Amino acid sequence: MSHHRKFFIDGAWVEPDGQDTLDVINPATEEVVTAIALGQASDVDKAVAAARRAFESFSLTTREERLALLERVLECYRARADDLVEAVMSEMGAPLKLARSAQVPVGASHISNTRKALESFEFSEERNKGLIVREPIGVCALITPWNWPLNQIAAKVAPALATGCTVVLKPSEIAPLSAIIFAEIMEEAGVPPGVFNLVNGTGPDVGQVMAGHEDVDMVSFTGSTRAGIIVAKTAADTVKRVCQELGGKSPNIVLEDADFEKAVAGGVRSCFQNSGQSCDAPTRMLVPAARHDEALEIARKTALTLKVGDPRAEDTDLGPVVSRQQYDKIQGLIETAISEGATVAVGGPGRPDGINHGYYVKPTVFGHVDNTMTIAREEVFGPVLSVLSYQSEEEAIAIANDTPYGLAAYVQSSDLDHARKVAARLRAGNVTINDPDWDTAIPFGGYKQSGNGREFADWGMEDFLEIKGIRGYTA
Repeated sequence: MSHHRKFFIDGAWVEPDGQDTLDVINPATEEVVTAIALGQASDVDKAVAAARRAFESFSLTTREERLALLERVLECYRARADDLVEAVMSEMGAPLKLARSAQVPVGASHISNTRKALESFEFSEERNKGLIVREPIGVCALITPWNWPLNQIAAKVAPALATGCTVVLKPSEIAPLSAIIFAEIMEEAGVPPGVFNLVNGTGPDVGQVMAGHEDVDMVSFTGSTRAGIIVAKTAADTVKRVCQELGGKSPNIVLEDADFEKAVAGGVRSCFQNSGQSCDAPTRMLVPAARHDEALEIARKTALTLKVGDPRAEDTDLGPVVSRQQYDKIQGLIETAISEGATVAVGGPGRPDGINHGYYVKPTVFGHVDNTMTIAREEVFGPVLSVLSYQSEEEAIAIANDTPYGLAAYVQSSDLDHARKVAARLRAGNVTINDPDWDTAIPFGGYKQSGNGREFADWGMEDFLEIKGIRGYTA
């Protein structure tokens, strides 16, 4: 039975209080997949009340009980992998091979690494004559985006459960199908009633209500910086903790001593993964000025090797972007870049040749980009790369840091010690040297307007804990 028009509250699938629904659009076909129920304040009230009741007992569970629960969740998640792959293809256009290799497996990785962190996590320690205790913060509102839906759901839900918190999840209304399956997984795994609750809806009608709710103790939000500011302001009235992972405009410094062909080609593929819809995408490639044209040609040739098309085809590299709104925004930024003097090496406005429907964007590489241009300042969230030049390493570092964001940065060099020295000077929460595999045991989060707090493994658990100091605990 479909749960698309129901919410999961207090361990049961329930009817919403209102009648409003929203169509879920397949961005590859522009056709309606299904419709979901949209929540309102009274639905949030019910979910928060259920979470508050459940917190009294769940917060007292043992480490062993929570380890066993996470193991059951992981088993059920893996059993639904094919259903999750189908969901992310339909709701946000993820290509089949990306859905199978990254979009779905990353959720399991978060659950597994959080469980591993829980095994040895220190919830208390004695200091002098006192005891320092880390306790679950309480009822947590989790607001997640559409671009890596399972990544962000699992990165928030797993540490919340691990620490003994209870949650209300509002996934993106644009891509809610994977979240509904996730709720079914939680039910099948035997998560106690009220510990996990799901309410679908819009940001203003559900997300902001959650953020401002007096019985919510903490908000974990992932999304745009603009929306994050609204969430933080809304939460301020009740002085609750707000943890945010927001936008980015990440630099990728290709040093003179890098393997140039490998570094530039790898940077293009990394930027364009998930159709460029990643907050940490390396969208500003910085190259030595004398090698700018060489880099642009490598980038152009690499972009041409990437197949854009049907997400269900085994050989598709890039699917569509998620929505008409997102498509139009990207097209506007491409046009602005051209008008401001950037050079189109490949791609440009409009859909790829031979595609006349769906929200497909041409993989686009701009050269001769100045860091003051709009395309170098604003987050595009599409398959668009800007190539910038630097005269010296000092200038490269200055350009890299010249952004209101600070989520991620990348360094390419054949000399690891050299790369480490440059990485140490980059003002970003995550710095990647020479493109290693993604690791969900490494903390993830940003500096500046890219957010606050950290996610993944034990770092994510810290955000869901309060610290209590007890003096005179020992004689």
